[in-house]
Amino acid sequence: MKLRPVLLLLPLLISPLFAQKPTSPLVLWYKQPAREWMTQALPVGNGHVGMMFFGDPAEERLQFSEGSLWAGGKGANAEYNFGLKKDAHKHLPQVRELLAAGKMKEAHALANKELTGAIHEKKGNTPSSDFGAQQTVGDLYVKVSARGDVKNYHRELDIANALGKVTYDAGSSHFERTFFGDYPAKVMVYRFTSSTPETYAVRFETPHAKDYERFEKSRYAFGGHLKDNNQQFETVYRIDTDGKTAFKDGILTVTNAKSVVLVHTVATDYIMRFPDYKGNDFKKANATTMTKAAGKNYAALLAEQQKDYHQMFDRVALQLGNATSSNLPTDERQRAYFKGQPDNGLEELYFQYGRYLMISSTRPGTMPMALQGKWNDSTNPPWANDYHTNINVQMLYWPAEVTNLSECHLPLMDFTQSIVAPGRLAANEFFNAKGWIVNTMLNAYGYTSPGWDFPWGFFPGGAAWLCQHLWEHYAFTNDKVFLKNTAYPIMKEASEFWMDYLTDDGKGRLVSSPSYSPEHGGISTGATMDHEMAWDVLNNTAEAAKVLGIDAGFAQEARAIRDKILPLQIGRWKQLQEWREDVDDSTNHHRHVSHLYALHPGKQISLTQTPAEAEAARVSLNARGDDGTGWSLAWKVNFWARLQDGNRAHKLFKSVLRPVADQGTNMADGGGSYANLLCAHPPFQLDGNMGSTAGVAEMLLQSQTGVIELLPALPDAWPSGSVKGLKARGNVTIDEVWEDGKLKSVTLASATAQKRVLKYGTKSINVDIAAGKAQILNAADFK
Repeated sequence: MKLRPVLLLLPLLISPLFAQKPTSPLVLWYKQPAREWMTQALPVGNGHVGMMFFGDPAEERLQFSEGSLWAGGKGANAEYNFGLKKDAHKHLPQVRELLAAGKMKEAHALANKELTGAIHEKKGNTPSSDFGAQQTVGDLYVKVSARGDVKNYHRELDIANALGKVTYDAGSSHFERTFFGDYPAKVMVYRFTSSTPETYAVRFETPHAKDYERFEKSRYAFGGHLKDNNQQFETVYRIDTDGKTAFKDGILTVTNAKSVVLVHTVATDYIMRFPDYKGNDFKKANATTMTKAAGKNYAALLAEQQKDYHQMFDRVALQLGNATSSNLPTDERQRAYFKGQPDNGLEELYFQYGRYLMISSTRPGTMPMALQGKWNDSTNPPWANDYHTNINVQMLYWPAEVTNLSECHLPLMDFTQSIVAPGRLAANEFFNAKGWIVNTMLNAYGYTSPGWDFPWGFFPGGAAWLCQHLWEHYAFTNDKVFLKNTAYPIMKEASEFWMDYLTDDGKGRLVSSPSYSPEHGGISTGATMDHEMAWDVLNNTAEAAKVLGIDAGFAQEARAIRDKILPLQIGRWKQLQEWREDVDDSTNHHRHVSHLYALHPGKQISLTQTPAEAEAARVSLNARGDDGTGWSLAWKVNFWARLQDGNRAHKLFKSVLRPVADQGTNMADGGGSYANLLCAHPPFQLDGNMGSTAGVAEMLLQSQTGVIELLPALPDAWPSGSVKGLKARGNVTIDEVWEDGKLKSVTLASATAQKRVLKYGTKSINVDIAAGKAQILNAADFK
């Protein structure tokens, strides 16, 4: 079910003639209200809650979701068992025998029947299965008394300050609205002001069951539960106003008011703890939040939010040439850009938009971002708005470290730690293996089993991929406490799975059998991506043990197994093979290019260390083409950046900004961005935004091989510019300035003294970075 507003104001009554362009370049702005949630509404968040505002002058719609509100799990069905099938692994030897005999169809049929995870359907439920789905909480509607035709309408999202705004005139009155999320206070804040006293009507609508609703002492509270699993939640707001309030039949009426401020929060009974995931005292949590916020008026909350946001967002600044704010609203600007109008300012905006979305949707102590981040208006969202681990949830976090938002990465670490326990059960039941796994579809309730259909649902490599994020967090921060206490134990167990699961191919090489390349092709005795992920987690775990000075024997065994994995294969048309079998189709343009994992986000392939494999990856990329879904385009930006082809990376980046209006599902070539610049798969997924932001950073800075490479993939479209505050592995902060397509200067800063190799073009130099002191090098230093 999706909630849709009643449109109370016709577009013809809104005059766009006097809409003013914003003074800041980092603003999305429009001359009209949003009519569609997916394509036009604008996102605001505080990490916990994601809200979309529409800006209708007659009645504002504030649609909101909280990351832990999830249907499904044990509460939805007593038979829910994390997808486990008892003793499913007993069929694994037969599957492998069929594969060894070349009976691929029979092997697939048996695997599909016996190695799929269990789900249970319940007629009449939304969603229908106990896998569940992330849920919208509902909508706050704020109706405003009308005073004639609307003029000078302006709607914007200022990402430099994390503020949503709506302004307009009606009759003799001027109206303003401001929306923001305050992470430290754990509240959302919505302010409505007018130059003359007005009447407001506030109501809450939800698709979920109501347990209670009340308004007492300027505080509204609604308690409810999900119908399928009885998960409980409560949403509360405080109203600060100079008007008079009255509450009746669920509607709060405010009369004779020039100012209405709603201070809003949400909590659920969810706890990120296997196996019950239940027990949070959500009423107490909300009471605590509201008590702490009680002494803070609008100005204090805004000051708190601004301080918190700027100390993160301002770490990175990107300037591409002489880009400035545009005279065109964002939707018109996007169309002009894609028709060929150069607009470096829009590219800067899109890059920083990804960082804004990250700060707004993933902070310490919150649920991790799902497919749609924290923004969901549905009880049955696309792909359950889950945590897809065969690319999507990982891509969501690609910008975290390199764009200097390391703490935003932590919710993914916490969530990864929480799924190790159910992942152990899945590894044991399906594969009789030690360690832990997670497959394609992951919910909030420990569903780590293979998905309920093949090939898309089979992806035990998801755990290894999540472990790469644990290692990368250490690699960028040098946080040995995190590595020792959190990352290493999880990485070690993920490695243990591959140590058990890999089998000898009869020629002395280890292969993954059975395996599937994500969502593409048939069963294999060795999908390349499996081998790349196994190599990656074994390699990183061994390196972690070395850093920590522990587990030398285990590290030695991990390296030995890593080195026995079937090497990357170059096929008959010089491509990097997607499978052990040389069956790649050079005319296939499938959205997944998963066998290039070793190029990005992995580090097994590089131009300097494995040039033959890098060239084979280039051949594969050329064959797949430059179309795709939104996230696929974003991944290709990163691939081409790693191949140091800046112009090709920029071409793909431009494709990510292609205007899209279609809200349906296009699994082939429909990718781009909606008018609100949210990524169109289509439908909306946040991974394309995040992947593209990471791709821009990869074009400007790389460090995956241990060498800090400056401007490795600078495109011709950015001949001059600067970037401040990007991060290189080793916890080095980098500023770069370039002119006429060439590096002018680089500034390095590190909290600890370290020796590093810097590379620009073909020239490498050794640099001693002093602790706590910025070091500036010029282009002449590289000659």
